[in-house]
Amino acid sequence: MKVKTTPIEGLLVIEPQVFNDARGYFYESYNKQKFAEAGIDYEFIQDNQSLSQKGIIRGLHFQAPPYEQGKLVRVIQGAVKDVVVDIRKNSPTFGQHFSIVLTAQNKTMFFIPPGFAHGFETLEENTIFLYKCTNVYNKESEGGLLWNDPFLNINWQNNDPLISDKDKILPTFENLISPF
Repeated sequence: MKVKTTPIEGLLVIEPQVFNDARGYFYESYNKQKFAEAGIDYEFIQDNQSLSQKGIIRGLHFQAPPYEQGKLVRVIQGAVKDVVVDIRKNSPTFGQHFSIVLTAQNKTMFFIPPGFAHGFETLEENTIFLYKCTNVYNKESEGGLLWNDPFLNINWQNNDPLISDKDKILPTFENLISPF
């Protein structure tokens, strides 16, 4: 596997070694030892999976301490534009965002450590998205940022997406009290 850094410290893009033949393909999507050697030395204790239609935006979400979550995300079917915002107060990239396209075809994975708000936009129908999380979900610890906050200036492909009622009322970055 290849591990690539990003302009924001801590975010890692993982390109697995894929073995293709006439039967299809095989790849190792997770190996604790190899990931630890690559600097992802976390224990993943919860997996989440979602199915979304094209044009959906989920996020931008985070879990506050002591239930903060690191995430290893990938697309099983379809495609997403995956977006994270650095909400670590002492980070030189505080308030900056990074995005990457993850697809079933490219099999790219993305590691997001605690301290980031995370969301994604589905680019294809019937997109299945998988999250490996380093902590369990806790409703009292959930937080987020408004998906279309002008300060963040995220270039979503769909300007009129289907959004959950909960995500429509998330605070702007300006009103965020970061727990990180």
